[in-house]
Amino acid sequence: MVGRADGRFAIRLYGHLMGVDPKKVSTAANGGYAPKLGDVLYYAYHRGFWPLIRGQLFGWRLHACSGRFFIGRQARILFPSYLSVGRNVAIGDYVYMNCIGRRGVRLGDNVRIREFGWVQVTSHLTNPGEGLQIGANTYVGPHCILGAAGGISIGSDVTLGAYVQLLAENHGFADPNLPINEQGVTRGGIVIDDDCWLGNNTIVLDGIRVGPRAIVGAASVVTRDVPPGAVVAGNPARVIRMRVE
Repeated sequence: MVGRADGRFAIRLYGHLMGVDPKKVSTAANGGYAPKLGDVLYYAYHRGFWPLIRGQLFGWRLHACSGRFFIGRQARILFPSYLSVGRNVAIGDYVYMNCIGRRGVRLGDNVRIREFGWVQVTSHLTNPGEGLQIGANTYVGPHCILGAAGGISIGSDVTLGAYVQLLAENHGFADPNLPINEQGVTRGGIVIDDDCWLGNNTIVLDGIRVGPRAIVGAASVVTRDVPPGAVVAGNPARVIRMRVE
């Protein structure tokens, strides 16, 4: 049984380690359960200590680093001089990032890119991509693919579930007499506005804007713009109701 004082201390410590307001941590849907102090310390050691050491050793190579920076095991960041990070940014285990591009990659405060994420701005150095920008307090789930050649802008307080794909580029295919890989690409860019939630396995195609406070159901394929406050689902995704009138 966790004592009230110990529980409050554990919540404050956990909030400090996570870089968030302890009040926000303690108002979870589970009724404000207080973790054991030992569990918090165990979590901090395995999820924070070594990633923080790696981040501190690597941070000087970045274009800008505003505070605590965490890098997981076997994460690969190519062209780190094109990467700017805010405070308390975490890159998970086995993440791959190729950051070179016209605008590079910018990650706001408290951004999390979870394990096995894949970020690519440029595939060929002779045809550089645009870049990726992610706002503060945004969560990118495990195994997400962010192909940012046409430019991807993700707002603040956005949640991307596992295996979400944002694909800001298309192959040309108009000439049936040429191989597709010789017909070039088109790039329109993708915008995900503030306070959106994209469920697991969602795919967003090039040229799409998802409006603020919208929700995209799991396994949806988004082929047209999503209105602000809409809940969409399906393949292709369609509006099923509105959160905000």
